[in-house]
Amino acid sequence: MRPDSERQRQLMLTEPIGPLLFKKAAPTVLIQLITVIYNTADTYFVAKIDTGASAAVGVVFSLMAVIQAVGGSIGMGANSLISPMLGRKEVDGACTVGTSAALMSGIAGVLIGALGLLFLKPLVVLIGARGEVVPYAADYARYILIAAPFLTSSFVLNSILRAEGQTLFSMLAMVSGGILNLFIDPLLIFNFGLGIAGAAIATMLSQMTSFTIMAIIFLRDRSIVRLRPKYIGRKPKDYLHIVRMGVPTLFRQGMASLSSALLNIQAAAFGAAAVAAISIANKLYMLVRHIVIGVGQGFQPIAGYCYGAKRYARVKKVFWAATAAATVICVSIAVAVWFFREPVMRWFRDDPDVVRIGAGMLGFLCVTIPLMGFSTYVNQLYQCLGFAVGATFLASCRQGIFFVPLVFLLPALFGLTGITAVQAAADLLTFLVSIPFLLFFFRKYLSHPDGTE
Repeated sequence: MRPDSERQRQLMLTEPIGPLLFKKAAPTVLIQLITVIYNTADTYFVAKIDTGASAAVGVVFSLMAVIQAVGGSIGMGANSLISPMLGRKEVDGACTVGTSAALMSGIAGVLIGALGLLFLKPLVVLIGARGEVVPYAADYARYILIAAPFLTSSFVLNSILRAEGQTLFSMLAMVSGGILNLFIDPLLIFNFGLGIAGAAIATMLSQMTSFTIMAIIFLRDRSIVRLRPKYIGRKPKDYLHIVRMGVPTLFRQGMASLSSALLNIQAAAFGAAAVAAISIANKLYMLVRHIVIGVGQGFQPIAGYCYGAKRYARVKKVFWAATAAATVICVSIAVAVWFFREPVMRWFRDDPDVVRIGAGMLGFLCVTIPLMGFSTYVNQLYQCLGFAVGATFLASCRQGIFFVPLVFLLPALFGLTGITAVQAAADLLTFLVSIPFLLFFFRKYLSHPDGTE
């Protein structure tokens, strides 16, 4: 049975913020953790092969970030439009946005996969593979590219479900794929002797599984937004609106891919151990970042519904509730990681050089991780309420405007230590820039009395 859109709207506008945010954020946090499992499980099991294989997973991560950037940007563009539409009771318009976004993501995934497979070896060299890492990276990237259409489409379907507040369905789909990946990873790598290719095949099958489950949800009309041929956009503006609202995510995730490749290239000068260490430390950093994003994805549809219904005080309230929750989580994780940096690194790869370099990077990250929630949600606030220019600038800061100069400057000044400090320095600068952006947004767009709270 199709969910009642008006009942969902009233839920977003009237339920107490704390319980509502928890209800919407808990499934999205779990989804983000499952996304990390795809990568972390591969990193853990592949690291048991050798250091070169471990480095290859870190190199190909930047390629996965490109695929995720495309799917995520289309999905977030749709998400940013759908929530306010549902807040304004424009259900048919939301269906047009959702269907058009789904079509775009499938086409984009096919193009990325085909082009990547055609130029596979030059591609892995371009993103940072060197010497012994090249064949490993090529084996791993091949199956990631085959799965590209399923990954980009999954991002969009997941975003549509989140936009309408149906986070439980998207959680079930992603959890199923993640659990599958966790179990078949070691089976294919070791029992079937497929090595690093086995890890990639496991990830590919997991992504296909998540996509299939979400597709069934839409085909059986278990969503408010319906995906049907009759809703396919007939005008260029139908797609341009989605692209425009998805640009911040494209910049954020595209810059993440660029920064990951640049970091790998800079680290490669210090050997495979440096690349492997940074890859492992980044996975742990991304674990925290995905938790923060998960909380934010619970906050965004609530903010979107409320902004569409002109409930401005409630928008501010949910922003601060999400920021407080994420900060508590981040501080707790940062303290734990600080005291167990070396054991955590050794759990992945018991190589003295890998442990030393990775523990140093984790030390820098622990200082800035507590700032992550605030800067992330300022960016998401701009994007989910339709302010694309500000959102694009903020999205470009962490992994682009600040990261790119720092990835050249800090290693030139401090060598390998500079490389391990780059991400933390970029995070700190992004936090500082986010403060005036939030103050301006609250004063300009959320200061109007709505008479409801």
